[in-house]
Amino acid sequence: MKSFNYVITDEIGIHARPAGLLVKEAKKYSSKATISVDGKSAEATKLMAIMSLGVKQGDEVSVAVEGDDEDTAAAELEKFFKENL
Repeated sequence: MKSFNYVITDEIGIHARPAGLLVKEAKKYSSKATISVDGKSAEATKLMAIMSLGVKQGDEVSVAVEGDDEDTAAAELEKFFKENL
């Protein structure tokens, strides 16, 4: 399992547009990605679950990736977070 933490810099947090892009990115990989914040977690491929986390600017999220292509998936998802959130 690979994981990383990221502090959200987007002034609106994880809202509909970046959440949709995140789901699209996560679905590229066979590994399961899970986002956790404040004791709640959601699969990165489930839009409504991500939205229900209510992630705001300044929140630190943990992303855990587990599966056959976890190295690639974790690296690409971390890059995605840095570029979009």
